[in-house]
Amino acid sequence: MGVTNSNKELSTMQIDCGGSFKIKLSLTASPDITENPTDIVLLLDRSGSMAGSPLANLKNGAKKFIDIIDEATDGSQDGQIGLGSRIGIVSFADTAVQDTQLITSVAALKGAVDALSADGLTNHEDAFAKGLALFDMTSTNAKVMIMFTDGVTTAGGNPNTVATAAKAQGVILYSIGLSGNGGIDEQALRDWASDPDSAYVAITPDDAELEDLFEDLARNIAKPGATGVVITDTVSPCFRITSLSSPTKGTASMIDARTVEWKIDELGTSGSEDATFEFTVEHIGPCSGTVEVNESITYRDCEGNTVTFPSPEIEIDCGVELCSEGCPEPIEGSVEGCSDTVEFDAGDICMQSLGRIVELSVTLRNVCPNKRVALAVLLHEVDAYGDEHKRGLKTMTVPAHTRQGCRDVTVRCIRFVLPEDLDVSGSDTALCNERKFRARFIAHYIDNDFDCDGDC
Repeated sequence: MGVTNSNKELSTMQIDCGGSFKIKLSLTASPDITENPTDIVLLLDRSGSMAGSPLANLKNGAKKFIDIIDEATDGSQDGQIGLGSRIGIVSFADTAVQDTQLITSVAALKGAVDALSADGLTNHEDAFAKGLALFDMTSTNAKVMIMFTDGVTTAGGNPNTVATAAKAQGVILYSIGLSGNGGIDEQALRDWASDPDSAYVAITPDDAELEDLFEDLARNIAKPGATGVVITDTVSPCFRITSLSSPTKGTASMIDARTVEWKIDELGTSGSEDATFEFTVEHIGPCSGTVEVNESITYRDCEGNTVTFPSPEIEIDCGVELCSEGCPEPIEGSVEGCSDTVEFDAGDICMQSLGRIVELSVTLRNVCPNKRVALAVLLHEVDAYGDEHKRGLKTMTVPAHTRQGCRDVTVRCIRFVLPEDLDVSGSDTALCNERKFRARFIAHYIDNDFDCDGDC
């Protein structure tokens, strides 16, 4: 798996009502070769037709290939292929030679490549046989052979027999052809290579392109940790996104007020690589207490990596809530058996006239701990001329809270009963008129540390 770590963190674990906090997404990816060590054998054509610039460009391409594998395995070009991967060199003309075994020394591998000289015929069969012999078939390492040639077979037996046997033993086989020097059997390259041809066969008429071709091949074998990454994060309806920071890698945009999308073209192509992205969200809505931040978060990439993110929770402190008046007690009854109806005595309910119930709530700001509050509510009804008519007065004691620091205290369910016969709206209709009210609140601490000594 190319993605080695994923995380979602909050800048704080607690906020007040309407508060804001930051969400940080992070992702780490490494080339696939770091998780899956690979043995690679380069089969390099040094026949006479390679003399001059073709051999020079082949050497540059092969050495570039070695450098890329070196960096991909441990994150730096430190001269040693790391984390269990190895490379071996086999060159061929009339016959094939194992120029190195499967080794990790970059200097030794490059030395073997630099020592190649062009002369002789082209024996593909022996090249495959000597390359296959380098592998330890009991090893759990992935096994890759890369055949490079610029001509048709002019010596030895049928190379297809050995290539087929190698693939049957789990070896992945790439074919690279240079067609500019006297022709090449393109069909043979396709027959030797693993399927599909589009992934494992490359042919060029220009030896100047060999360095780029070997570079692309090395990156393909190392496999980046993740490409085409898309992360879509939707926060809970309790929050909305207010701002985005620039990601350290890729781009980010808001899809809507609760959804952000983070895109990364590629991550972990040459070594382990981190990417982070932060955005700010604000608390909205009535939710309080312990709230899960995520509604959903999804991940996808071109490699099909399976990635999950944690679902953090945050504590939302909306102050202390008190209910000044409870709801009336319900009257219970039941219908037994197959009866369609039931009759029972609901007790005495006094109804003098039609009317309304106004239910008020009020928030007392910054009430300090261990102090009771005296609260009074005065309700007036306003007639069509703007005059006020008294409709009720309620007083109550708000109990002291014991939380650390001052807190907002919300008092809910302060109810006033307003019969219709008190309606002063001036409407001609008897029911469902618009009635207007004004409420006034008076509050002060009951408890204090003032001591009157009688001198005033």
